[in-house]
Amino acid sequence: MKIKINKGKAKGFVEAPPSKSMAHRLLICAGLSDGISEIKGIAESQDILATLDCLRALGAQWERVPAREQEDGDVQSVLKIKGTDVRNRTAPVSLNCRESGSTLRFFVPLCLASEAEAELYGSERLMERPMEIYDKICEDRGLVFERSEGRLRVRGSLHAGVFKVAGNISSQFISGLLFAMPLLEGESRLEILPPVESRSYIDMTLSALQTFGIGFERSDENTIVIRGGQRYCPQRAKVEGDYSNAAFFQALDMLGGDVQVGNLDEDSLQGDRVCSEMLARLKSGRPELDISDCPDLGPILFAAAAVTGKGAVFTGTKRLKIKESDRGEVMARVLDKFGVEVIMEENRMVIGGGGIKTPKEPLYGFNDHRIVMSEAVLLTVTGGIIEGAEAVSKSFPDFFDKLASLGIEVEKIED
Repeated sequence: MKIKINKGKAKGFVEAPPSKSMAHRLLICAGLSDGISEIKGIAESQDILATLDCLRALGAQWERVPAREQEDGDVQSVLKIKGTDVRNRTAPVSLNCRESGSTLRFFVPLCLASEAEAELYGSERLMERPMEIYDKICEDRGLVFERSEGRLRVRGSLHAGVFKVAGNISSQFISGLLFAMPLLEGESRLEILPPVESRSYIDMTLSALQTFGIGFERSDENTIVIRGGQRYCPQRAKVEGDYSNAAFFQALDMLGGDVQVGNLDEDSLQGDRVCSEMLARLKSGRPELDISDCPDLGPILFAAAAVTGKGAVFTGTKRLKIKESDRGEVMARVLDKFGVEVIMEENRMVIGGGGIKTPKEPLYGFNDHRIVMSEAVLLTVTGGIIEGAEAVSKSFPDFFDKLASLGIEVEKIED
């Protein structure tokens, strides 16, 4: 899909979409519960649909309830989810994770809660992403973990014990273990080895567990103890607004627009809530910003740093290599089309100053939703075309509709 965006100033009010990160967590907890849960405020992006498909593959059931006015006056659709006991699975299953890294990494330990075989698969890029943490855990415990031809085959069962995981890898591995540990026989101890990055995502997982009745203890900030044999209790829950996707609209406000963003919880655990503060620092000077706890903000912050004309220095960028695309390298290529120099180092990026120029050729989306949305923000300043814009469906299917609602002219170009 090609999208043409005309130069313009965004003005108006827009609600942040539901948090994809929190939605994954609430849906999984509901899918593991002994009963029926209702989750309100689900945006059915491709990543969320992947998680729902995988829950169904493991035995959970879900259905959409038509939008209706709730007791609190809110009008939103609801998903009803009947949970399942993944420990009782006896037949082999196949889980399609599509392009969702969260889904893949969250479900591996849940598949290992049973002795029955499970196969997980998805897009080529997804299945290339690192999985060594689980590989090592399975090797140490004599479990099957085999990768071949873009598929992952695992077979359990996982037993309680001590799990030591590096804290500077994706927190998705840690969250995956946290989902499974309450279901195991006996007490488990998760030791997160410092330095710990993306701590906020671990806290979000623990918050979801707590919501669904799972108890745990923290002997220190990097050690979590969970007793086994617990039951997830069904709940009614609402997904909060997503700071990582709200960031694109907050950036429009910083670039001379007048945009207000609603549906954001000021007390949220999301690490991406720092976006407004970081954008303010970019507007006022040439700061050095550490994005190790909020890597998803990288592309839009790089774009904003370029537009201000002042540039910036970013640290904690090495994990951008293992996202949907190599986001550091890709954004350097994007900004080059706008005449902006980018210096790439192992864990550091320098965005040059001087402002941006109108690109002489269309931009490409690199099959990465956050790259496409960052390009769209840049093009509100210069105008231009994005090829491969359909990538936004991964997390934010109605992004371009909301952009148009703010007065930006958006045109779909037929091939």
